[in-house]
Amino acid sequence: MYEKITPPDTGSRITFENGEPIVPDNPIIPFIRGDGTGVDIWPASQKVIDAAVQTAYQGKRQISWFKVYAGDEACEVYGTYQYLPEDTLQAIKEYGVAIKGPLTTPVGGGIRSLNVALRQINDLYACVRPCRYYQGTPSPHKYPEKLDVIIYRENTEDIYLGIEWRQGTEMAERIINLLNNELIPASPEHGKKQIRLDSGIGIKPISKTGSQRLIRRAIRHALRLPKNQQTVTLVHKGNIMKYTEGAFRDWGYELATTEFRSECVTERESWILSNQEANPDISVAENAQLIEPGYNALTAEKQAVICQEIEKVLNAIWSTHGNGQWKDKVMVNDRIADSVFQQLQTRPDEYSVLATMNLNGDYVSDAAAAVVGGLGMAPGANIGDECAIFEATHGTAPKHAGLDRINPGSVILSGVMMLEYMGWQEAADLIKQGISDAIANRQVTYDLARLMEPPVEPLKCSEFAAAIIKHFQ
Repeated sequence: MYEKITPPDTGSRITFENGEPIVPDNPIIPFIRGDGTGVDIWPASQKVIDAAVQTAYQGKRQISWFKVYAGDEACEVYGTYQYLPEDTLQAIKEYGVAIKGPLTTPVGGGIRSLNVALRQINDLYACVRPCRYYQGTPSPHKYPEKLDVIIYRENTEDIYLGIEWRQGTEMAERIINLLNNELIPASPEHGKKQIRLDSGIGIKPISKTGSQRLIRRAIRHALRLPKNQQTVTLVHKGNIMKYTEGAFRDWGYELATTEFRSECVTERESWILSNQEANPDISVAENAQLIEPGYNALTAEKQAVICQEIEKVLNAIWSTHGNGQWKDKVMVNDRIADSVFQQLQTRPDEYSVLATMNLNGDYVSDAAAAVVGGLGMAPGANIGDECAIFEATHGTAPKHAGLDRINPGSVILSGVMMLEYMGWQEAADLIKQGISDAIANRQVTYDLARLMEPPVEPLKCSEFAAAIIKHFQ
């Protein structure tokens, strides 16, 4: 079945039903150690995860780990340039849930990103990045504790699909000529725009299917949160890219007001409803003046469109969402991507779940991680309907490899996400408490120790893992 790996003798595979995992008490979970500092952080992380499961369930539940290979370690086992062997792909597909350390991908030519390849091959369309603060973690932000967000980043589309052509190649020239000579002139909205002949060309596909399945998971996650955190923000640059990023926003609102109609309210609908609640005798035109800046300066035709919108909302959802009922619904709003960067710093407590496209999500998730202590404390998950891979979000840092000094927090917290995904919440909570207590007691690795005031003597990677486990008690 496999060329160079052997599954454990005990354990069962995780299966899926309607996109949700069905987890046995002894699941087999493939793991990829990772390159560079993976030699240090994976053993520490595995020790913490196993200890949490044992403490929480006293032997009634246990993970059977299955070592598989990717990255540089795979080349050592399978041969040069065998960065992602078929054995690994087959094991992840068969057992459904996997966890991995950081992987090396050469910059420039050669293979595409291994992380992107794993996501696309397994259709892991939702990259989930929670960013929360652990008390005592050094942060450049004045109030990092105000930030507690979950970022849902679409994982399979956008420019990360990797369809592009190098400048100067025959294909790039053919596409530029097609656009300049046929497609652009045939579209009056593009005017006399032309693409420079010495350009590289990339394609940015954003589909309705891809957008809505991502946003669907984000809304479902929000429904599981406390009422004061049930907000889903659609992050986009639709003011510039109207037919890709603007469409992402529109498809998100469409999903919220159809499939999740009874559970959701849009921000604009909430304005209409609250105006009606504050003044039951308010006219449609007066409501329109309150929700639409510059309403009085609009043409009669545009004013009529807004009035029709208000009437439609009141007729459709007043009985189910009016009289304050909307306050118990998931609030769906949208924000321009560049404004989100500064608002996560200036107004972080206004955000809970962010749904983004691929590139925006890459930027925003790293920026949010910086607020709460950096990528060393930032976990990640890539989730599809029949597979999930949990991973470190930082790089391989090869100069630190084998020194037992790197922070294993990203992989450990990714393990927390994996346990929560599996429904093993008790074990996940133990790890979160252990990490929180270790940091609060200033028991940290060098990356955090050097930023503390006053500085503290850092723990080794393995010692930090031991400190976390000690705090389980």
